[in-house]
Amino acid sequence: MYTFSNKLKTFSIVLIILGVIGVGYGFWDSHKYETEEDVKELLASEHHGHGEVHATAHADETHHADADAHGDESHVNGGHEMSHEEHVLHQIHNRPWAALYVAAFFFFMIALGALAFYGIQWAAQAGWSPVLFRVMEGITYYVLPGGLIVLAIAFFADSHLFVWLKEGVTQPGHENYDALVAGKSGWLNKTGFFIRGLIFLGGWSLYRYFARKFSIAQDNADDNKNFKKTFRISAAFLVFYIYTESMMSWDWIMSVDPHWFSTLFGWYVFASMFVSGITVIAMITMYLKSRNYLPFVNDSHLHDLAKFMFAISIFWTYLWFSQFMLIWYSNIPEEVTYFVTRFQDYQLPFLGMVAMNFIFPLLILMNSDYKRIPWFVVMAGIVILCGHYIDVFNMIMPATVGDRWFIGIPEIGSILLFAGLFILIVFTALTKVPLLAKGNPFIKESEHFHY
Repeated sequence: MYTFSNKLKTFSIVLIILGVIGVGYGFWDSHKYETEEDVKELLASEHHGHGEVHATAHADETHHADADAHGDESHVNGGHEMSHEEHVLHQIHNRPWAALYVAAFFFFMIALGALAFYGIQWAAQAGWSPVLFRVMEGITYYVLPGGLIVLAIAFFADSHLFVWLKEGVTQPGHENYDALVAGKSGWLNKTGFFIRGLIFLGGWSLYRYFARKFSIAQDNADDNKNFKKTFRISAAFLVFYIYTESMMSWDWIMSVDPHWFSTLFGWYVFASMFVSGITVIAMITMYLKSRNYLPFVNDSHLHDLAKFMFAISIFWTYLWFSQFMLIWYSNIPEEVTYFVTRFQDYQLPFLGMVAMNFIFPLLILMNSDYKRIPWFVVMAGIVILCGHYIDVFNMIMPATVGDRWFIGIPEIGSILLFAGLFILIVFTALTKVPLLAKGNPFIKESEHFHY
């Protein structure tokens, strides 16, 4: 049985406390600016030294450039055109909500990616991975609380994250009326959003509950009935998952840019969560093994996890390039605005995450021998996780805070908060049952696995 060390538990609680302080500071700091006059002073101080005329000209230029880049989405709502100062005020107030949402979704998607990987192992009747099942089950324990937190943030953030939740956005004649969003209101409405979210979470959590229940029951069973039950529900879950994951990605991520859509987006988000989940499985496995808890895990298991990290990083890059290249090549204004804003205002994180999610794993994990060296895999894993956090950051921030992005106290505080919560929940779950799924019919094959 695994024992959650006091040192690690204290570390997770410290992270949560520091995170709460950072998030609280972010909200306090954003509300120092309550009026357009406050924003004018801020903009003047930012352009100090360039002269008042230059600052005014720059503000006007930025206003029009932003409006063009966003297809007028940010500055114009129907007949209501916002001043540059009003627009910046909205962005400042959106930032702590967006930072919180990015971190909450990132840690939730790690757990959901691990759940998909777990389901695939069962459905494929994989012989190499049963020694890792308890680690996967511990990580997936975060799916339900993590998903509920994401929905709660979405509920309270409201139009700070989702412009289609603004008052009057679907009402003709209202100053916020948006014809394009109104045309999508059959899907993009608050009631439907949260009902769908609860259905998604309910389905994923039910599978997780019963798969773990049958897996534990199999440990003391005289036959393979529980194994067969898990096999059947895993196959059904994967069908449910591939549909609901796509819809979730449209609702929870893509709808922050309601004027834009991509038919590849569900797969793109899936690749990101899948590689992140596998990476965390590998890192927690190595941590537990370093504490002498997984003697039955050998370097061939580590090699296969690293192989998946490498392969899914390539798959993610294929989807990233396919989405980008097709939109760039067709050059349709409604589509290219998504990438124009990211190239204008997010060039460093946008191109940096491609290097972190593709070039780095490619160079580090290509060699088969390196996949067996724990510190090499940990180094690659840290870069991959940072890269996919920035990926989620790039998906959310341009639509919510525009060019006023920065990875500062609100963002770091949010990461610390959910990292602490993730560690606390996952490692508590690992203490519930023995770390070896001894009743699995493939367990001997898994224990003696050699690649």
